[in-house]
Amino acid sequence: MNNMIDDKVKNVIDIIKKMDLENKLRLGVCMSSSTYTNLRYNKAHIYSIFDKKLKETDNEYLTSYVNMRKYPTILFVMAKIMEMNNQEQSQVAMYLFNSIN
Repeated sequence: MNNMIDDKVKNVIDIIKKMDLENKLRLGVCMSSSTYTNLRYNKAHIYSIFDKKLKETDNEYLTSYVNMRKYPTILFVMAKIMEMNNQEQSQVAMYLFNSIN
């Protein structure tokens, strides 16, 4: 059972590793603003960090509403994250946070 949990987290992290910085930031914004994630960390603070960095790098995000349907990989990863328990979600969030710093 524990190995299956590790595989879920590892598979999501493997997808995140292949993302460019802007998509990692978009995912971070989605994760930290979603009511479907239960992170151990201060979601508002994490959101503000991802939001600020994304505004610095993505003009579309800065000037208009971003249609997340344009980013199927992010939607897929969010679906996988929503299937995880709190501990697994927090592991993914910590990896994502550390990968942008």
